[in-house]
Amino acid sequence: MQDNRLVQMISSVLIMGGYQVSERCSIRPCSFDLIAAREDRGLIIKAVTHIDSVNEEMARDLDQIASHLLMIPLIVGEHSRDAVLQRGAIYLRYGIYAINVATLYDYLVEHNPPLIYASPGGLYVNIDGEAIRELRERNQLSLGDLAHMLGVSRRAISKYESGMGTTLDVAIKLEELFEASVTVPIDLFSYHSRFAIQQLLPSAPLLPDLNRIGMECHRLHRAPFEALTIFQEYRILTGYGTAQKVVKRASLISNLSQVTKTRAMCVITDSNKQKKVGNTLIIGEKRLHSVEDGFELMELING
Repeated sequence: MQDNRLVQMISSVLIMGGYQVSERCSIRPCSFDLIAAREDRGLIIKAVTHIDSVNEEMARDLDQIASHLLMIPLIVGEHSRDAVLQRGAIYLRYGIYAINVATLYDYLVEHNPPLIYASPGGLYVNIDGEAIRELRERNQLSLGDLAHMLGVSRRAISKYESGMGTTLDVAIKLEELFEASVTVPIDLFSYHSRFAIQQLLPSAPLLPDLNRIGMECHRLHRAPFEALTIFQEYRILTGYGTAQKVVKRASLISNLSQVTKTRAMCVITDSNKQKKVGNTLIIGEKRLHSVEDGFELMELING
């Protein structure tokens, strides 16, 4: 029930921010709960009460799905260990940003990006090293003078001016001393994957027929669709399995494809029927075997 409340709050914030929001992915296990998109920006969101419950395997799957869909992974939660997530601060789980709902609201609706990031030892901020150097020189302060005022070493001041982040306390002292802002906001869309090397490895083919007709098929884990299929400029969310399994997922896959501006297809192993559920093509594996090339399959998907 608590997770449902959290997902509803996240959805409300996304809608207020002008995003199209998917249905909740209620199929378990799943590495994400919501997909949201606006213009050329998209988010794959995992909602968890405790962000520490996101383990490395879940983070890698979330990252991989986001990468294939050209979107940004994001974790939204409420607690970290025994502490409540602070408003305006970001946390990291295996390189993926984690924030609370209030921070999401500030960023997407009020256009106020977070300034603080949590790291072992406390809260830190990114600072503008060039601005600090200019302010120090304008006030005719040496490295030693500024170090003494802040209670840090000369070497620390030199590192700050080279762009190294600092603690929140030091940043506050700097801004009070110079009566100027020296902090650098954090862009949640500036995500860089720590799993990039693994993503570059080729995926094992899910269906030989897709490779035969010139389609590139990437197997996915912990998603409501088993693969992402690529053909020319098209990305196709691809489900695979028995008719009973596929039909339960077809409507959700259709909804996700609408939000992500992709196509949708489900291949069933125990039937040769062909039909549409929403914009998801349901096609039997035997029928797929008779398709001559990717263009023919795209006509069926788009039809």
